[in-house]
Amino acid sequence: MLSFLSKKIDNSSLVVFRIIFGLVLTLEAWGSIFTGWIQKTYIEPTIHFSYIGLEWIEPLDGMGMYYLYVFMGIMGLGVLLGYFYKFSIITYTILWSYCYLSHKISYNNHYYLMILLCLIMCVLPANNYASLDVRKNRVLLKNYMPYWCKFLLIFQISCVYFFGAIAKLYPDWLDGTFPQIVLESKTSFPIIGKYFSQEWFYMGIAYGGFLYDLLIIPLLIYKRTRILGLLISILFHSFNSIVFQVGVFPYLSISFALFFFPAKRIQQLFFPKKEYFNEIKTKLNNSKINYLILIYVLIQLFLPLRQHLIKGNTFWTEQGHKMSWRMMLRSATGTIHYKIVNTTNNSTYYHRPNILTSKQKRLLNTHPDVIWQYAQYLKHEAQKKGNNIRVYAVSKKSLNGRPLQQFIDPNVDLANTSWNYFKHQPWILPFKGW
Repeated sequence: MLSFLSKKIDNSSLVVFRIIFGLVLTLEAWGSIFTGWIQKTYIEPTIHFSYIGLEWIEPLDGMGMYYLYVFMGIMGLGVLLGYFYKFSIITYTILWSYCYLSHKISYNNHYYLMILLCLIMCVLPANNYASLDVRKNRVLLKNYMPYWCKFLLIFQISCVYFFGAIAKLYPDWLDGTFPQIVLESKTSFPIIGKYFSQEWFYMGIAYGGFLYDLLIIPLLIYKRTRILGLLISILFHSFNSIVFQVGVFPYLSISFALFFFPAKRIQQLFFPKKEYFNEIKTKLNNSKINYLILIYVLIQLFLPLRQHLIKGNTFWTEQGHKMSWRMMLRSATGTIHYKIVNTTNNSTYYHRPNILTSKQKRLLNTHPDVIWQYAQYLKHEAQKKGNNIRVYAVSKKSLNGRPLQQFIDPNVDLANTSWNYFKHQPWILPFKGW
């Protein structure tokens, strides 16, 4: 089973990818400092929303997160240079996972992808060539790698695109509703912005985006369309980067093309002095690798599909949205305030979450997990003062520009309702749409 994974192949593509990936890690860490992202995400908020069940993971106080991101950038350079590579990539993986899990207000698919790629890179022999580790004799110079190294990275990016395409098969994407909403907010963009509100443009983006996600991997796999696929990929990701400013993800995605081109061409282009390694079929010394790869593959296939096991419309309920490659698919707004019944002194009052930042408020208005967590926060704050309370959310939500609909059952006491980790939350009211 999976015996093809044991072949030895030239490692030029992996070495180049390691250099690019190390640069991306460094830019991601230090860019978060210079763009003010750390200030807005960690410093300004009065309270933080961690993932449910992981509330014990909290951001560092004061300047701690700044120091952490500076250190992460240094580890990124270690990956780039292949300097104490294993220590650098494992440390970055742990710290990036910590930062990711310490808050969820800024969830982004490429943050999650970074964790997965870091985990994969932890086990790949990416520092066996063109690295300081080789120069310092910490690792042996090798010009080959097992085929499973290439397979894992191709599989991972294929999941991103394939499930991204499948997620677009819903009415508000296919009729151009959502692409129109997101592009009309960019009409001030120089030169081409005036076309963004025109039907031919946003419908072209809708179906072009779907076809790109669905076909880019086959285009790169097939020899005759490989160059075309690369050019389309560069054009597609450049547009997303310039217009939507989605960070380093576009450039990271383009770099995956390295694994689709012949290894000989990559070696000649980037390492002309490197001895090319011709493919050799071998047997895996440790069959456990086969099973670990299979388990990883099954997990990555299950997570984007788990939404079908949960009742409700994912676009509305947000259940099954994360870790599913549902990228830039919907626009949601809403309103919320809380009705609080103090059973200790028999009083009732209303609360608006004015202590939250604007970004936290946007998620509170539309995400049931944040709504529930804030109700728990109100309960704990009341208990500190010796009061027992019941908390009811008066919430309305709009999906993709539709009229506001009641979102949360106003008769459910969220403060004294437990969270269902693997099931539908029954207090989320059904979506009345398509």
